Amino acid sequence: MSVIIAGRFEQQSQVEDSIEELVRAGFDRAQIVYFYVNPPGQHDLYPIGGDHATSAGAHASDKGVATGAAAGAAVGIAATPFLGPVGTVAGGLLGAHVGGLVGGLSEMKDKGETGDDAEDADNAVPLRHAGMLLAVAVGDREYEDRAVHVLRSLGAADIERSEGTIADGDWTDFDPTSTPQLVRNAPEQKRPGGQNQRA
Repeated sequence: MSVIIAGRFEQQSQVEDSIEELVRAGFDRAQIVYFYVNPPGQHDLYPIGGDHATSAGAHASDKGVATGAAAGAAVGIAATPFLGPVGTVAGGLLGAHVGGLVGGLSEMKDKGETGDDAEDADNAVPLRHAGMLLAVAVGDREYEDRAVHVLRSLGAADIERSEGTIADGDWTDFDPTSTPQLVRNAPEQKRPGGQNQRA
């Protein structure tokens, strides 16, 4: 396994230019790969029902519906003396509707969605957005920082650090549903010394 630095680009031409720049910066072309990442819910690994992150919301909504229906039924039973048998049915339906809404909202919060409040930013979970992902395996920390600087200077978005294997032109253990470990900053760059990264 190697440390892998990856960044997202919008256009194929940006990727091609970035590959040449990485090679000029001393990276081995055989350790550079790129591919298109589908939007969440459309990953090829989970063709039916989308990926895990998207499908999980349905389970929370189902739980919310069940809880809301039970609460609504209890309210309906309590209202039976005033509304008759219709109160029980109406209470259950209303409870299921409200419960589904509450269940969906709580799942959004659990998954890291943020609201309008500033304190909600602490709950945010980084998402891997769709686009062309360019990845390079790096040998040591000095080259890791260099890869970050090169990708950032070429306009890459969502630069991330991961561990994995790049072989035969493929990031063999890439998981599109994993949470990306975004790189916020890299130290001031200097030209790497010692052994060259190229094979």
